[in-house]
Amino acid sequence: MRALILALSILTIVASAPGANAGLSSSPRDSGAPAETAVATADADQQTENQIGLTKAKRRAVQRGLTRLGFGTKINGTFDDQTRAAIARWQEERGYPATGFLNAAQHKVLMAAATEAAKSDRQARRHAGGRARSSRNAGGPIGAIGGAMHRVVGGIFGR
Repeated sequence: MRALILALSILTIVASAPGANAGLSSSPRDSGAPAETAVATADADQQTENQIGLTKAKRRAVQRGLTRLGFGTKINGTFDDQTRAAIARWQEERGYPATGFLNAAQHKVLMAAATEAAKSDRQARRHAGGRARSSRNAGGPIGAIGGAMHRVVGGIFGR
């Protein structure tokens, strides 16, 4: 019986090998072209950013979006030098003038790209077998069995 279980386990591992080679994508995500290119590429400054009416919560959402897209910054709701630099890097990568400030069209494009990235991240986690992590940090089903055996043996020998 053990040999059969071992053989099935090995076959499962071999069958899932092509999926393991997929790994993380190194190609940039398609953020989509801005709907209004002329407006999106227009210079942004403090005045255009003020017109968006970003509350502290919306500023945190922008910071989360930047981080999700790979432009890491603190998520504190304050557009400090680090956040301005992340916005400028994002703008430069997208072909916008790298001012470090957003206009309404850029804000819309940034938030749409961040939402799309979040969806693909959730789908990737779902397809990666996210249910195995719900075994109370025991390391999956095998770890749960080993943890149960450890508690039984420890209980018998007074550990």
